[in-house]
Amino acid sequence: MNLSRVILGIDPGLRHTGWGVIAQQGNHLSFIAAGRINPSADLPMALRLLAVAEGIADIVRDKAPTEAAIEETFVNKNARSALLLGQARGSAILALAQAGLSVAEYSANRIKQSITGHGHAEKPQIQAMINILLPGSGTLAPDAADALAVAVTHAHHTGVEGLINASRSC
Repeated sequence: MNLSRVILGIDPGLRHTGWGVIAQQGNHLSFIAAGRINPSADLPMALRLLAVAEGIADIVRDKAPTEAAIEETFVNKNARSALLLGQARGSAILALAQAGLSVAEYSANRIKQSITGHGHAEKPQIQAMINILLPGSGTLAPDAADALAVAVTHAHHTGVEGLINASRSC
């Protein structure tokens, strides 16, 4: 049986929403595409959220992922920033749900642990590991590398079970 799936990873944000798409066939991961959705900071909040949702919908139409994963909101000292990030996440999750995709959620620490082996890794470490794990991904913006890290984490944490479930939905 030749099991494969296409995973869309999302690193949500109001200024830059990173996205990355990988293919998984057995234990092999390959890079498909990555980038950022960049709503103008001058737009009203509703239009920024719409830009995120429409950008995600365009990626889903173009790349045809079979499932998606998104980074959870990290709440530190700034509750306002966390609330704004939550709105961007909600916009992205809604677009994914409207496309009929299942959406897994992973904490930042779990993603960093999965990619680098260290739960408090810095962005340059994530970027370096993504270049190793996904040859051909090239020089990426930090948000796009983080989105690919979300997709790789999902592939690792769902493993063969995820491949079997993806083949059943086809």
